[in-house]
Amino acid sequence: MTMTVIWTGMLVVSVLCGLATGQGNQVAAAALEGAAAAVELCLSIGGMLCLWTGVMEVMRRSGLSDGLSRLLGPVLRRLFPQVAREREIMDSISANVSANLLGLGNAATPLGLEAARRMARKSPGVASDALCMLVVCNTASLQLIPTTVASVRAAAGSAAPFDILPAVWLASALSVGVGILACKLCAWLWRT
Repeated sequence: MTMTVIWTGMLVVSVLCGLATGQGNQVAAAALEGAAAAVELCLSIGGMLCLWTGVMEVMRRSGLSDGLSRLLGPVLRRLFPQVAREREIMDSISANVSANLLGLGNAATPLGLEAARRMARKSPGVASDALCMLVVCNTASLQLIPTTVASVRAAAGSAAPFDILPAVWLASALSVGVGILACKLCAWLWRT
């Protein structure tokens, strides 16, 4: 609700300023141009999301996601020792991490919510260490293929939308590493 008020206020102030300065026609033209660009961007991102969500479904049906889950298993069991024996929770976490590795934040969100919902059943009303770690890992999300960012860059006319890979790898590795360390430190401090 607060964001709605802020955005509406910004819109009203900009229109009033445009009218007060005699540039109402330019404000109207910019609004129409911005709306057209927003629709074009949404369609471009929607196409890319459909593609990668389809890739995730093919991975699931072919068993590749199960293989990736087994590959990620040792690391995830160390990150989530409290739920390491819960197969359904670990499968949801693995799917969430897999989607984040592909840069599919929108596809990863429902998978992360499912894992969080299953974790919350074990300790209702309290955020466990494992749930906090899931939120940190999902938010920081290590990305190998930043599909959403690349699709935005492609829609904006970039000739090489994936030339940001080294920067994305470094930034996401640092954010995940710092997030995990902070989560582990807070869990340790909370216990002592």
